[in-house]
Amino acid sequence: MDWITHEEDVWFDFRGSTTDQLVSGRYYKGTVDGFADFGVFVDLSPGVTGLLHRSELDRRLESLGWDPGETVFVQVKNVRDNGNVDLAWSKRQSEREFRGAKVHDPEGEADGEQIEMGAEEATESPAPVRQTPTASSGEELNGAAETTEEAETPSSSPSPSEADDVTDEIAEATETDSPDDPETVDPETAVDAAELERVDVDALDDHVGDDVRLEGEIVGVRQTSGPTVFELRDSTGAVDCAAFVEAGVRAYPDVEVGSVVRLAGEVELRYDELQVETESLTILEGEEAAAVEQRLADALTAEARPDDVVSLADHDAIDAVAGDLLDAAETIRRAVLESRPIVVRHAATADGYVAGAAVERAVLPLIRSEHAAADAEYHFFTRRPLEESVYDMDDATKDVTRMLQDRDRHDEKLPLVLLVGTGSTVESSDGLGLLGIYGASRVVVDAEVADAAIADDCEAIVNPSLAGADAADLSTGAMATTLAATVNADVRDDLAHLPAVSYWSDTPQAYGDLAADAGFDADRTRELREAIALEAYYQSYEEKRELITDLLFDATSGLAGHISEQFRQKLDDEIETATANLDRNEEDGVVVDHLDTDAYTHRFDFPPKSLLLDELHRRRRPEDDSYLTVGVATDELYLRSSGDLDLRGVASDAAEAVSDAGITAASIRDGRIEFLSGRRDAAVDAIVDAAVDRIA
Repeated sequence: MDWITHEEDVWFDFRGSTTDQLVSGRYYKGTVDGFADFGVFVDLSPGVTGLLHRSELDRRLESLGWDPGETVFVQVKNVRDNGNVDLAWSKRQSEREFRGAKVHDPEGEADGEQIEMGAEEATESPAPVRQTPTASSGEELNGAAETTEEAETPSSSPSPSEADDVTDEIAEATETDSPDDPETVDPETAVDAAELERVDVDALDDHVGDDVRLEGEIVGVRQTSGPTVFELRDSTGAVDCAAFVEAGVRAYPDVEVGSVVRLAGEVELRYDELQVETESLTILEGEEAAAVEQRLADALTAEARPDDVVSLADHDAIDAVAGDLLDAAETIRRAVLESRPIVVRHAATADGYVAGAAVERAVLPLIRSEHAAADAEYHFFTRRPLEESVYDMDDATKDVTRMLQDRDRHDEKLPLVLLVGTGSTVESSDGLGLLGIYGASRVVVDAEVADAAIADDCEAIVNPSLAGADAADLSTGAMATTLAATVNADVRDDLAHLPAVSYWSDTPQAYGDLAADAGFDADRTRELREAIALEAYYQSYEEKRELITDLLFDATSGLAGHISEQFRQKLDDEIETATANLDRNEEDGVVVDHLDTDAYTHRFDFPPKSLLLDELHRRRRPEDDSYLTVGVATDELYLRSSGDLDLRGVASDAAEAVSDAGITAASIRDGRIEFLSGRRDAAVDAIVDAAVDRIA
């Protein structure tokens, strides 16, 4: 078999002066010019700059660690008619990870010359890639084309007509005796899969350099500028399998996500990742396909269902939903095993972040164990915080748009959307319904208020109150941590302190003791809670995976204490100002604290209104038995009550009293009621009167 150097494994030094001289698909050496919220600007030469959009990265923008002026490697994805250059991410970020380097000098004689890399770089270069033929796709490999391109690089970029001539010459040079037969394969290089040993994916480490046979389901397909990469999953795991026809050409076009296949190829270790160089790929049908599917189904069922709920502490409300927790854990584990992306939606609060981070801590190791690709955890797991505790049409539209793009552009499966501490009330029905129309799985996990009707809008809901249990002392963070430990018992000890972090007050002793035993006393858990609350506010729509991980799980960094000090200073300053401007009165024995948040808080600064009002409410006078805290803005208000308060009932009573004010309960969990700004005074009076009547 021939060994060649694919052009995708070569980086170019661009010495041109205009963007139209760039060649799409090539990797170029560049320097970081600057950063924006949406990506990185990279200079490819003086006067030629491209944009590496954050959507092209295999990691978060803030985790790149690049500095202005730093040398980086990027791929030119597209040169637009207006001269803008779209760049793509290069996993290789040092010379030694490429197999060669060339000059791209479209106006000079040096074009195409090899660049001599440093001795250290050259000796550490990976082994060359073997070009192998495809068997069942109906297309032959053009090895001669690749070799010709590498050996005879033209002195300047060819014109379209010249490129057509070169293509014709290559086609003539690589014709077989049966050029019109799409199934023609060179018998001297083709591998007979039936003669090879079938190997499970989890055993590939022991077969590097060997030809093997794999059988399983295709769970992902992506077309690169070089090979087509199929992600194959069997009963033990998943691995990337590269099939090369010619640069950028789709191999095996009949093979799609969901195809059950038999694949033969050589196991290679590329950039510290296992990959199979595909030599033949056949879609299975009939009894052969059924046997593979049954093997996958049996393994999936056996592996996905946990034996029992992994409790962190005794809690009656947790016991009441044990069966539902097992079902939710199985759904999450099954999504990992099926290579189905998981999207976690949670409120941008301390409790919400604890809940989401607990699930993340449990799921990421499972993803790593299932996928050979180092960046799999970024492709198959995402947390997307919500501004409030309602999953509305805006949120659902964003999720549907992303999942359809990923399906159509990257052949990804539709995700499992896990809503934690949100989505449990009818205000989220429209958003959940939109997900359902497109077939995305929906699981709701919420320890607080929930509506029974929401069960019709999701596949599963875990909620103690719907199970008839009293969950007054259970936080969503505590329940989600139990779910996470059930998903992956290996991380139970890592999660032990999280339930205590999720409570602002009245932490159950069992969770406090659990955290203390793990080395987190009351002061440490307070620092974590405050630090998470502060970071949840800034860039609230971003998951901040690495930062949140450092805060919650790195006990030695001192980061939480540093941020906690900022939290306390900012909150105390705002509380002092707000307290001085409270309008306090008493109505029918109920003390009402009224704060105009538009006039007496700093807009667009920490703390957010809901957290400020929570803290004001917690600092109430101890002698007050019945009380309301009311925060009023232009067209909404927040209510906090000393006892249970039916927010929808309050909104309904107020709307009946002032029918033209557009009064409606917007978010039950957040205690938020909306109204028309033009009827603000009348609406506020009616809402407060209705709340007082229900408390009194």
